[in-house]
Amino acid sequence: MKYYIIAGEASGDLHGSNLIKALKQQDAQADIRCWGGDMMEAAGAHLVKHYRELAFMGFIEVVKNLRTIFRNLSFCKKDITGFKPNAIILIDYPGFNLRIAQWAKANGFKIIYYISPQVWAWKENRVHAIKKCVDKMLVILPFEKDFYEKWNYEVEYVGHPLVEVVDEWQAQHPNTVKTNIIALLPGSRKQEILKKLPVMLEVSRHFTGYEFVVAMAPGLDKEFYNNMLRGYSNVKAVSGKTYDLLMRATAALVTSGTATLETALFGVPEVVCYKGSVVSYEIAKRVIKIKYISLVNLIMDKPVVKELIQHELTVSNIKKELQELLTGKERIEQLREDYSALKTLLSQGGHASTNAAKAISNFLQNG
Repeated sequence: MKYYIIAGEASGDLHGSNLIKALKQQDAQADIRCWGGDMMEAAGAHLVKHYRELAFMGFIEVVKNLRTIFRNLSFCKKDITGFKPNAIILIDYPGFNLRIAQWAKANGFKIIYYISPQVWAWKENRVHAIKKCVDKMLVILPFEKDFYEKWNYEVEYVGHPLVEVVDEWQAQHPNTVKTNIIALLPGSRKQEILKKLPVMLEVSRHFTGYEFVVAMAPGLDKEFYNNMLRGYSNVKAVSGKTYDLLMRATAALVTSGTATLETALFGVPEVVCYKGSVVSYEIAKRVIKIKYISLVNLIMDKPVVKELIQHELTVSNIKKELQELLTGKERIEQLREDYSALKTLLSQGGHASTNAAKAISNFLQNG
């Protein structure tokens, strides 16, 4: 079989690489071209374009790079036409991938989407486009199956690929001991870090018996963090060691996003912290239609972890919640049970990559 896989960011490269390995187990002769990164290339795909050339964040940056984006779309279409794959597999990255899907469907290619765009949070009207041009949708969050069902669109739940990633990491580091470390995961973008990290750092003054460790985002200068960390005697920063940090941490303060799920899969009690600009927050409140901002709570459909959002993100509120996570035996035990249930839900039927590869193979044989 010939596959053309498109991922446009680091997480897509990670999950795409595990999917490629699983596809190769199903079909050792599989011929795979991809847009992705080093991990997908190492897994055995021919890398056409690196995601570093594709990652434009925010409205202004997208507008400034429109010519490059359209050039990339045109090049991608030509490359697919020349390769003639049995299937195109799209991984998240909806702005680019849905445009490719519409073109590819019109040109007779089979389209499989692995890791659905988060249309359930906003832009629900994108479901119409997905239904028209995606032949097979593989979702990684259990509630996405119900969401698409209300649009009369049948999708397949394969489990979450982060489970296997975290399991593998833990298996490779079996003797790591929990220490008096509080992990700080303030996000990956400068603007969000500037809003949240100073509040998180102030909390460290109230827990002098603990070492607070900031997970620095790749691509951001160390000096950017050092300027904020000055004056905090029990705080340090690490780069490229987030999983190692979570293996050792007793608790964590985590910005919303995938990091909340990773922290839970490592079994670390966490407080979810979110603060944006007043304008961004007011817009988001009106546009985004979800009960919770953390994936942990969304998946479990209940407040498993405390979310401190916008004006609630204060030093006193974080201090109170963190104290509870460090000393409240009932709270810690309840979290342990909820985290266990979460992992069970996310690993139904085995690992997501293997399930996805089987679903793709079955679809191409029978679809």
